[in-house]
Parts: sequence; C-alpha cells; structure tokens
Amino acid sequence: MVDVRRTEVIVVGAGLAGLSAARTVAAAGVPVTVLEAGDRPGGRVRTDLVDGFRVDRGFQSLTTSWPQVRRQLDVAALGLRAFQPGVLLYEDGRTHRIGDVHRVRDAIGGLRNGSGTDRTRLAALLARTASAPVARVFGAAETAAADAPVLRALPPELTRRTLRPLLAALLHDPALRSSSRFAELMLRSFLRGRVALPARGMAAVPTQLAAALPAGVVRYGVRVSSVSADRVLTDLAGEIRARAVIVATDPSTAVALLPGLRMPAFHPVTTLYHVARGAPRADASLLVEADTRSPFTHTTVLSQVAPTYAPDRRALIATTVLGYDGSEPAKLELRVRERLAVVHDTPTGTWTHLTTCHIPRAVPVVEPGHNFRRPVRLIGGLYVCGDHRDSSSIQGALASGRRAARSALADLGALAA
Repeated sequence: MVDVRRTEVIVVGAGLAGLSAARTVAAAGVPVTVLEAGDRPGGRVRTDLVDGFRVDRGFQSLTTSWPQVRRQLDVAALGLRAFQPGVLLYEDGRTHRIGDVHRVRDAIGGLRNGSGTDRTRLAALLARTASAPVARVFGAAETAAADAPVLRALPPELTRRTLRPLLAALLHDPALRSSSRFAELMLRSFLRGRVALPARGMAAVPTQLAAALPAGVVRYGVRVSSVSADRVLTDLAGEIRARAVIVATDPSTAVALLPGLRMPAFHPVTTLYHVARGAPRADASLLVEADTRSPFTHTTVLSQVAPTYAPDRRALIATTVLGYDGSEPAKLELRVRERLAVVHDTPTGTWTHLTTCHIPRAVPVVEPGHNFRRPVRLIGGLYVCGDHRDSSSIQGALASGRRAARSALADLGALAA
C-alpha cells in the first residue's frame, strides 16, 4: 500500500521531467510523491543488460552544454566518457571530421572535394553558430530546418555533404522538416559542448535524479488511471488526494489522462546493436553517413567511447536507422550489416546481432511554429510537463519539469521557500 497521507504534490511519472519536477518541489520543502507505473526511473531513458552488454533504449547521449544538465546533474559523478569532438562524415569511401570548433582544423577537417573557400565558409559558419546568443536564434525567421539560414549560408552541394547529414542525425529527422530554430539550437549545443555517455549507461541519469530525492518519494508499480487538480486514482491505493498534481508521463499517456491535450507527431528511431570480436574502428567517434541511400544515418563503436558498455574485449556497435516502420526486421538487419562492412571497411559476417530497439514514438516532432515554452499550468492544481512541452531533448525534459514544479509552487504560495 502506498502511504501518501503527508503528500501535497503528486507527480505522475518518474521520467526525466517527473524527477526534475519532484526535485524542484522537494527542494522547496514541500512534501511530494512520485507515482511510477514501471519498476525503475527514467521513462524512455533506460539501460538494459543483454548478455553482459549495456544496451540503452535506442542510441542516446548526453550533451554537456545543455543548461539543465549543468544545473540539475552531478556530471562528474556520472563518469562521463566523451565521444571525440565533432563527427566523422563518411562520403564516397572516405571519412572527414567536422564540427570541432575548438580546433580550427577539425571544424572542417579533411573536407574532400572542397575548395579552400568552402573550408573557410564552413569553419566560419560553425564558429558563428556555436557563439550565437539564444535570443538571436529565437529572433530569426522560422522555417523548416531544410530551409534554415544556417543551411542556406553555404553552397547547396557543400550543405548536402556536410550540414544536412549532421542535422538529420541530431534532429532524428532525415527530411529536415523540423523547426529551423530547433535545428540551430541543437547544432549550437552540439558545437559548444561534448557528447558523452555515462559509464554505467544512460540509465545513470534518472538513477542519479531519483537517488537525490528523500527516501520513499518515488513509488514504483503504481498505475494512475485518472487525474484532477486535487486527486489521482490509482490501481493500488485507490484515490489519493493532494493540493497539486503534475502529469509527467510520455505524451500518449498524458493525452489519455488529460483529454484535450494535443498529441504530437513522432520520429521513429531504430537502433541495431552488433557485437564484434574486435573494434572495427580504433577511435571514439560518431560516424555520420553523407549518402542518403544508406539504410542508416549514424553509427558508433560504443565500447570505444565507454569500455564499460562491454563485459570483455569484444566490441559493441550501435547503428541508428531513422524513419523505419518496423516491418521485415531481418531484411533491415542484413542491409545494415552489409553497409557497415562498407563503411568500416571490414567483414561483418561474423558479427553477432545482439538486439534491435525499435521505438515508433521515440522523439516528438518539433515543427515550425513550435512553442518552446508551452504552458505547463492547465488549471490551478493541475500541471503537465515533458519534452513535448519544451523541446525534444534531455534539456527539454528537465527544463519543462522544473517549470511545472515552479508553477505549482507559485500556486501553493511556496515558491520563495
């Protein structure tokens, strides 16, 4: 039985947004209870052990430049293992690195088939994007990402070979229909920080957030069937009253609990995990495909980035496919394996297919016209948060959770505390 007699705020869902909200409420000295239907925190951010390998629920990573990451996480305690700065672009049998604006040469790397002018333009554009104030990004006219100013600033062929594949990977959007503002924000964050993995997998992020809450605040295995401004109905404890309720579930559950809430569109994301006897690449890079005919957009040897992802000296390779509908998985695995052999220039016939993680509703689409601060207060006492209320990222989930909690605290007269 769940004992919540002293609870003033109930948070429904222990994903990143819900944990962020609960921590903000608890820090104000207000009793809070988190009700989570699953058996662990994290929501979409989770890590499983498969034959001894750490397998995140789809390829995920942490960007150190996100403001809420710096605000809410003890980054040092996560034991981050960073990717090499920038990305490797694979094009016509060769790779070149772009995107490390801290080293001028690696901002453009060994860009093939490009003039000195092309290299200079690309380096200057990336530097400007990295240093752009957020206010300037939001002040720019908004279009689809494919028509974003950051792409139109370069010759079309150079854009096709460099920024388009990079943005497709960052946005999980190969068609680049997302908001141009979101595209520039994601590129800016990527250029300003490091992309990294916690040593114990991405689940270390919600685990850390949950561990910082007072003992007993998060209750697992409790499913909520309805909510209102002063109570929730659960399967285990029946009706539970509170002074405020914050819905911090995935969008589908939030829409079911809060009729009238708009369901966003989603980008499907599929990640295939393979195991090889040895690493096909010696570096810790994210390799992005410039060829749109490839079945995948990006791949990485996770065990080179974070050796703790593998139980021994075998290599764990993660490869991400965007836009896949889930049909004929065996054919997809074969196509991906064949292309990986070309990209890594190594036979893949002896590789073991460890598992595939297909998430049809992985990432909410951030369309042009998106409100990056969607209201989190529905009525006094009832609030909603999640990356769908902010931006489709860990930054967005953490930020929206904090906003919802502060709105609830303001209504309770407890914000100053």
